[in-house]
Amino acid sequence: MFSSLFETTFSLNDLWFMLKGAGVTLALTGWAVLGGTLLGVAFGVVRAVAPWWVNAPLGAVLDVFRSIPLLIQLVLANSFKTIVGIHWSPFTVGCVVLALYMSAYCTEIVRSGFLAVPATTRRAARSLGLSYRQDLTEIVFPIALRVALPSWIGLTLGVMKDTAMVWWIGVVELLRSSQVIVTRIQEPLFVLSIAGLIYFLMSFPIARLGARLEKRWREND
Repeated sequence: MFSSLFETTFSLNDLWFMLKGAGVTLALTGWAVLGGTLLGVAFGVVRAVAPWWVNAPLGAVLDVFRSIPLLIQLVLANSFKTIVGIHWSPFTVGCVVLALYMSAYCTEIVRSGFLAVPATTRRAARSLGLSYRQDLTEIVFPIALRVALPSWIGLTLGVMKDTAMVWWIGVVELLRSSQVIVTRIQEPLFVLSIAGLIYFLMSFPIARLGARLEKRWREND
């Protein structure tokens, strides 16, 4: 009876199929994080320093991406691309939507880090003769980075897991490849355990990198 618990038809080819899906997950995460971070930094700085007539419309647009579930955004974007004549692959659609989705949250992370710098610190920097650009690059950005990094790491790990939703538009990533194998061999616990382990192995280095940077900064304070 106990020996039957360890019998499986899962093969090395199945593992290779899942690892290829994991590669797609990493690619989606990489492009989403790159695009989302660049847009988030730009939008976050604008949200922190721009006048209300710029801040309010930008905030309203970003609220749309934060308020609508990611799955709906993916399905709508993949459907409307043909209507407007954009011939993107489902992978490209997934990257773009995930990047915009991440940028909406990254904007608030950057803005909060920017606003966390005390006004007295900035006034002191200016009184010492620093220009506005020097104030930003040498005072504001280093402090804001330390404040924003933990939230950014959490957001990055969240986006990595959110990539599982792109299978709704036809992208075969890690979770979808796992579901294909489960359908074929009918061993969901075993297959999903392997998928969970692969997700952990992809996420753990990112989490450790963030913790290492925080520790180094505390030691240098």
